[in-house]
Amino acid sequence: MTAYDQDAVIEQILAGGIGDTWALVGLSDNPERAAYRVAAKLQRIGKRVVPVHPKAETVHGERGYASLAEIPFPVHVVDVFVNSELAGGIADQAVAIGAKAVWFQLEVIDQAAFERTCEAGLLMVMDRSPGREIPRLGLG
Repeated sequence: MTAYDQDAVIEQILAGGIGDTWALVGLSDNPERAAYRVAAKLQRIGKRVVPVHPKAETVHGERGYASLAEIPFPVHVVDVFVNSELAGGIADQAVAIGAKAVWFQLEVIDQAAFERTCEAGLLMVMDRSPGREIPRLGLG
């Protein structure tokens, strides 16, 4: 599968029942940031959104954590809102914590990380936004 042939994977992650707990890496309480808006859309369709940010802020009523490893409960999807240079390491952390899927946001591209994540058995989306995919799929 190429990074841009992902419609079935996107639908499986958003609507296919792999799990509703999403960790958003880079999510802060800044309403001007895309992560803040995407988190709200995910919550509207029933997803639990866990902020992962060095400041570990509470966002949209959910307690934040400084890293994926600090989250004390299972995470199903890791949604990555950091630059491409950092994204591969986050994908590796997602594998390590037992996530089922990794989602790299628009303009977050790391082909090697994409391949590693898929080889580890996780679903993977790259260079797409759930904020756009949710309405496209008629989910909310």
